[in-house]
Amino acid sequence: MDQPAPTVGSPGPAAAPPPLRARLTIPVLAFGGILMAVMQTVVVPLLSDLPRLTHSSAGAVSWMVTATLLAGAVLTPVLGRAGDMYGKRRVLTGALALMTVGSVMCALSSDIAVLIVARAFQGAAASVVPLSISILRDELPPERRGSAVALMSSTVGIGAALGLPLAALVVQYYDWHTMFWLTGLLGAVGVAAVWWAVRESPVRQPGRFDVLGALGLAAGLTCLLLGVSQGGQWGWGSPRVLALFGAAVLVLALWWWQQLRTDEPLVDLHLVTRPRVGLSHVAALLTGFAFYTNSLVTAQLVQAPKATGYGLGLSIVATGLCLLPGGVTMLLFSPVSARISATRGPRITLALGAAVIACGYLVRIADSRDLWMIILGATVVATGTTLAYSALPTLILRAVPASQTASANGVNVLMRTIGQATSSAAVAAVLTHHTSLVGGAPVATLHGYLLAFAMACAVALAAGAAALSIPGDSTPGDTPRARDRAGSARDDALEGA
Repeated sequence: MDQPAPTVGSPGPAAAPPPLRARLTIPVLAFGGILMAVMQTVVVPLLSDLPRLTHSSAGAVSWMVTATLLAGAVLTPVLGRAGDMYGKRRVLTGALALMTVGSVMCALSSDIAVLIVARAFQGAAASVVPLSISILRDELPPERRGSAVALMSSTVGIGAALGLPLAALVVQYYDWHTMFWLTGLLGAVGVAAVWWAVRESPVRQPGRFDVLGALGLAAGLTCLLLGVSQGGQWGWGSPRVLALFGAAVLVLALWWWQQLRTDEPLVDLHLVTRPRVGLSHVAALLTGFAFYTNSLVTAQLVQAPKATGYGLGLSIVATGLCLLPGGVTMLLFSPVSARISATRGPRITLALGAAVIACGYLVRIADSRDLWMIILGATVVATGTTLAYSALPTLILRAVPASQTASANGVNVLMRTIGQATSSAAVAAVLTHHTSLVGGAPVATLHGYLLAFAMACAVALAAGAAALSIPGDSTPGDTPRARDRAGSARDDALEGA
């Protein structure tokens, strides 16, 4: 049974969990993060066959990706705020349960409308990582927190690297519904494991949930991301896309105005406007852009026909195996990232990660014909992503009160999502603009791929510049423990006022 919520920022009277549960808290939360990333990638091998399997158009099938993206972007900050208010484990369990329900719906149906709704349910799992990071902050001592947060951040890349070859193998040898039965089973295991092994955090920020703010953010983000994700298909100058972007600007401007004037906002914009928080969000957006280009372009490049002169004609299974070393590297480098952050500070780790990403793209530009060089370049980018992604939540944890970590990390993950969506649109635009006919079909040229690498390299360097612009710790005594105490004191003072 959950312990009653104590006052904001206080440690609470909850008893320590049994030793076995305490030891399993980090692995269970990491399993949830990996499962979330696997869920996002398992549909990729199916995209070319789903129009035939579901008797629908390719445009309709593309909504299985778009629906997950939109739902994840909208629900991540909303569920983060709900976790701060009502309990992080409770909301985390609900997000995993929604993901599991979505998997079961996909396993039971071949109707495209049902599949799109189910994938929207699965988008709720995007909040798993920020909620888990907030639980780790509340439950772990400072000396263990850094490595645990780094591992949790790396699960995004680890799960993506594992999900593609796993899904390809299942699709190749079994009925495609089997893949969703498998993710549904794993989701049920995740829900049970979180409920058993993870203690409910006693740190809460009680108040009234900002329903109007949640609706406004949902509407604004839906217009923005729908325009970005569908711009290539509908036309960037089409009335629909221009109307969506115009509506996004108007709605988000009104949402910003409403958030500044409400007593209990969904997102504390006063925190967002602080340089240490705001610049961390900017760096997250740019890093998300740079990271996602690697996965998108590598998969298309190695699968290009050999007749192009540069393509390797690999199968989807072989493509997934090409990305697998990057996932393994992310797992191995997460503790290295934590040590760098502990000694040099997370902003240096973030800047170093961005520089490593840029170096990885320089390798891709130097040679994108030989398989071993492609794998090397992709692995270097993955290494830099590990450093950057593990530093971002640490920056947020050091800059916000303990009672707002879930919502603040939710916004940070949202910025990564927007960066990834923008990367997808930008890469598609570049590759579409640089094509040649191979066997009568338009195929992207090697020059187009190299331009995409150069674009991602430039964005990675911009992310590094943003990281170095983040103000450092003001005093030697400004430790995470001291910041938590200061955040609690601020919250208590505000509550008393």
